[in-house]
Amino acid sequence: MMKPSIYGLTQDELNEWLVDNGEKKFRTSQIWDWLYIKRVREFSEMKNLPKSLLEKLSSEFIINPLKEMVVQESNDGTVKYLFELEDKHMIETVLMRQKYGLSVCVTTQIGCNIGCSFCASGLLKKQRNLTAGEIVAQIMQVQHYFDERNEEERVSHIVVMGIGEPFDNYDNVMNFLHIMNDPKGLAIGARHMTVSTSGLVPKIKKFATNGMQVNLAISLHAPNNDVRTSMMVINKAYPLEKLMDAVDFYIEETNRRVTFEYIMLSHVNDRPEHAQQLADLLKDKKKLTYVNLIPYNPVSEHDNYQRSSKEDILAFYDILKKNNINCVVRQEFGTDIDAACGQLRSKQMKKQK
Repeated sequence: MMKPSIYGLTQDELNEWLVDNGEKKFRTSQIWDWLYIKRVREFSEMKNLPKSLLEKLSSEFIINPLKEMVVQESNDGTVKYLFELEDKHMIETVLMRQKYGLSVCVTTQIGCNIGCSFCASGLLKKQRNLTAGEIVAQIMQVQHYFDERNEEERVSHIVVMGIGEPFDNYDNVMNFLHIMNDPKGLAIGARHMTVSTSGLVPKIKKFATNGMQVNLAISLHAPNNDVRTSMMVINKAYPLEKLMDAVDFYIEETNRRVTFEYIMLSHVNDRPEHAQQLADLLKDKKKLTYVNLIPYNPVSEHDNYQRSSKEDILAFYDILKKNNINCVVRQEFGTDIDAACGQLRSKQMKKQK
């Protein structure tokens, strides 16, 4: 049986483990400092810990569960990583250089069962959830990337939008967010982290009451049930009426803005009537909503979808703006590498066959 990554423990959980194993509580802060401030890779590097404790840690945990397989660096500074896990499954992580800092997009599941018809992530059905430690390790691997180059840059923002449905792995994702937010560790601000969901209504409502000020993004992609159901099977279980009810609940509970992600697909969801329908759908929420119009990264396995033209995207944008809907056309990253979620993993899997 594989040993878990110590990255998966919150400070409280680490403290509890130490006490249960006959160790002093103050060791928690020492270990935390070694992991997240000094960022060591082996337990043996934790110089101020007694040998007996190091042996206990090594017998129970590993630090890094990821093996770097492929690194693709884009001309715009985007870096895409393919990691192999202890059980030989592969996941992707993406570093994007933004004007406001370094943003990392993490994966939360091996495969995905949501079944969006345009998405490369779902080409492999869900095999299992990632542990909190495996999600944390993605951030640490990216941070090590800069540490090794003696660059003083640090990961400042996180988006949970990689392969998988984060709210289908709710508890591990919440632990991950708490570990990243811990002020004695990487101390990434809650408002610098965003979780995206395809629309798991019960978990949206649960997320609304968790007390963290982490941002919420909804993968909407269509302004009506007919179009959305044709693209996203999840809309059968949670149609727009239920989804918008959950969004209303979230806004009422948190008074925080919700971002709607909208991938632009030629002659599928990008017509002027779709823009007006979207504006009508959001009109009573426009003060606390924001629409991200996303140019589509074509996926060879889904060749029935093509990206919308620049003219159609701008026309769509103009209709939203005329209806006073806050929106932006998302900047593209990594267009000269395997840009879409799941593409790099899919390509690697084909090579291995």
